[in-house]
Amino acid sequence: MFRWIGAITAWGLLVGLAGCATSQEEGAPTGTSIQTVQYYPFQVKGYENTYPKRRAAVIAATDNRDFKDVGGADHAPSEGHPAVGMVLDQQGKVLQRLYGPALEALVQDAIAHAATEAGMTATTVSLPLKQELAARNADYVIASRVLRCWVTKSRGAEGPDGPSWHAAAVVTLEAAIYKPPFEVAFWQGQVSATYTDPPAPVNGVGFGEETEIYDQPGEVLSVALTRAVAEIFKRDDLHTLLEQDTIRVR
Repeated sequence: MFRWIGAITAWGLLVGLAGCATSQEEGAPTGTSIQTVQYYPFQVKGYENTYPKRRAAVIAATDNRDFKDVGGADHAPSEGHPAVGMVLDQQGKVLQRLYGPALEALVQDAIAHAATEAGMTATTVSLPLKQELAARNADYVIASRVLRCWVTKSRGAEGPDGPSWHAAAVVTLEAAIYKPPFEVAFWQGQVSATYTDPPAPVNGVGFGEETEIYDQPGEVLSVALTRAVAEIFKRDDLHTLLEQDTIRVR
């Protein structure tokens, strides 16, 4: 008899604790995640080894995002990590805030990779623009500004295999190329790329099941970053300008 009463009491205690845990979870603060964002080498095709073999010094990018397109979401950095996106529930409420690596070094490295793929000899440098131009260590100096870099992952309707998810990322950059020692840009332009996961249909044709390709929103943002950086060197005006430019041999 006493054992039966004890068992009932223990079971009730467990149920009560479970109820408390559920209540705490529902009222818990928004979670955070540090995402890996990177440039994917050779993912974008069509411009490889089409540029003249010129030396390019790539300086660190500047983060000039104004966050006007993030719907008022909190975009303050966290412990040195810049905000790069958010995960939303079906009602549009924030489930998780996303942070990434320093965009200045990330974009600098990505541009150097893309310039090398284009056929140039590109290196990253630590000097600021004015000092790098004065040093005259390269044929060109490439500078850039990050205007947009954001990914949103949203939970959709429930399906037989669980909830569906959709992620959308956008990256917009402004790039400028200088010829040392001149401080006026030899070329400048703005590029932008968006990527959705599952991918959006092309010419009305989808890609089969509406399932995600990437597990992490940082990977979706990486695709957008890669495409945006590649667009710098896929510009016909830049390609023609560098092809026709006469570099004086030192």
